[in-house]
Amino acid sequence: MAYLWFKSFHVIGFVAWFAGLFYLPRLFIYHIEAEERPEQAKTLLKEEYNRIEKLLYRLIMMPAMLFTIAMAIGLVATEPKVLQQTWLQVKLCIVLLLVGFHFYCGRLIRQLEAGTCSIGSLQMRRINEIPTILLGIVVLLAIFKNNLPTSAVVWGTVMAIAAFAVIIQLYARKRRLQKERELSISS
Repeated sequence: MAYLWFKSFHVIGFVAWFAGLFYLPRLFIYHIEAEERPEQAKTLLKEEYNRIEKLLYRLIMMPAMLFTIAMAIGLVATEPKVLQQTWLQVKLCIVLLLVGFHFYCGRLIRQLEAGTCSIGSLQMRRINEIPTILLGIVVLLAIFKNNLPTSAVVWGTVMAIAAFAVIIQLYARKRRLQKERELSISS
């Protein structure tokens, strides 16, 4: 019975953690694009984005990540033999990447606040897709375990990455053309 409780709370924890992992990079995009605003609006927007980013990171993401990890430890403690399974070892490696991404986001918060972030809006849009791809792989591993149809996963991942890249490029082009139109109208 303890296993099911740990599993339930593990799912709740990672849903909350991923909500932050999905939303925070989106806030970074808005924060970076605030540079393009008039000075007064830019200052207000950057202050507000910085405040929201810190709150999201400290009050939601960090506790959710720690809770998720604690529940995972509880799961493994109830069934330690699961650590010998390949799917879980791969999943744990991906979780380490996610933890690294989490702390990288914390670093970006500090850089954006200090005005030293050199990442552009388009690059941040690409970074924004990292948690989505990793979540997909983790979920497939958790469901299929050692029976993961690797050919479908490989092709699905490649197709998802390609689709994200195309969507990002099209959106960036649309925004660039829209800005050019706005500039030509105001000139």
